[in-house]
Amino acid sequence: MLIQIDPILSPEILYTLRAMGHGDRLVLCDSNFPAYSTNDNVHRLDGVDVARAAKAILSVFPLDSFIPSPIQRMEIDGKPNELNDVHQELINVVKEVSGSHWKVSSIERQKFYEVASEAFAVIATNETRPFGCFIFTKGVVKPDGSVWILESK
Repeated sequence: MLIQIDPILSPEILYTLRAMGHGDRLVLCDSNFPAYSTNDNVHRLDGVDVARAAKAILSVFPLDSFIPSPIQRMEIDGKPNELNDVHQELINVVKEVSGSHWKVSSIERQKFYEVASEAFAVIATNETRPFGCFIFTKGVVKPDGSVWILESK
């Protein structure tokens, strides 16, 4: 165990998050997402839903302030502007853990699969609600340990 590190983050997940560089993407997905056929670097968080996983990940993961939206959610087919419960929970977790200045945008489902195939890693949860899939883009940590936030944000 480590102090102030969420215990659901396994050594393998922590290693992956630490190994990622600025601009690398991490997919956080639900249990229906084809994680293993989409990406070779998959970690499982069994028994955990997306909101719980996001809270743990974002406690150590800096978001990218150099792009307009460092978090993308999978769109509901035919309803790109609709937010379901899992989308809203994730947005609430982002605000709680990382702050309210981060934009969560949407990405069409088939495009999501393409981007996920090029992501650094996938973390698969036991989330059963549909369209509970997200992409986080890693940002920059300053020498003092804080997350680099562009002044124009």
